[in-house]
Amino acid sequence: MMNSFKSDTSAAFSNDDDRFDQVSITLHWLTVVLIIAQFSSIWLREAIDHQSALAASLLAVHRTSGIFSWFVVAARAAWRRWCAHLPPFPASMPRIQQLAAMANEYSLYILLLAMPITGLARVVLRGQPFSLFIWHVPALMQAEPEIRALFAKAHDIGATALLVLIGLHASAALLHRLMLHDNVMQRMLPQKLAPMKSVTASGKRNKADLAKVS
Repeated sequence: MMNSFKSDTSAAFSNDDDRFDQVSITLHWLTVVLIIAQFSSIWLREAIDHQSALAASLLAVHRTSGIFSWFVVAARAAWRRWCAHLPPFPASMPRIQQLAAMANEYSLYILLLAMPITGLARVVLRGQPFSLFIWHVPALMQAEPEIRALFAKAHDIGATALLVLIGLHASAALLHRLMLHDNVMQRMLPQKLAPMKSVTASGKRNKADLAKVS
C-alpha cells in the first residue's frame, strides 16, 4: 500500500520519467538558496567589525537560514523516502559512479541535518541571549564553555566537509552536462531550464508507435 501511495503521489508531481518530481526539484533549489545565504552571511561577517550592527544582522541571517535549512532538508529526506519520483541513472553510467553519487547525496543529507544542530548548540551553550528569526531569545542555560568548544569544533569541521561535498556534487553535475552529455544534471533542473525534447525525435517516436499498432 505504501508503494502504491508513493507511485500515485510522485506521478501527480512528475511530468517526465527521466526527471525528478517538482516537489523534489523545488526543495533541492530552496536548499541551495539557504546554503548560499548561510555561507555568504558568515563570510561577510568575518570581513567586518564583529561588534557592529551589521555583523549582528548577518549572524542572525546565518542562524535563521540554518534553522530553515534543517526543516527543508528534513522535509526533502522524508519526501524522498516515501513520495518522490526517483529517475534511474543513465545506463551508460558505471556502477562505481552511481555508488559514489549516492554516497555523496546521503553524506550531504547527514551534514545538512547535523550542521544546524551543532550551530544551535554552539549558540545556546554560550549562556547568553541571541537573535533568531525575528525574536530575541533569552539565555536558555548556563554557559558550558568546554562542551560548547566541542560543538564549535564540530561545526567548523562540518562546514569544511560540506563545502568539499558541495564542490564534488557540483563538479560531477557539470561533468555530466558538459563532457558526458547525458541527462544526469537536467534531472534536477527546473522545467523551464531543462532542455526541451526534440520535436522531430518525438514525431519519429509517434510514427514508430503508430507503425507498431498498425
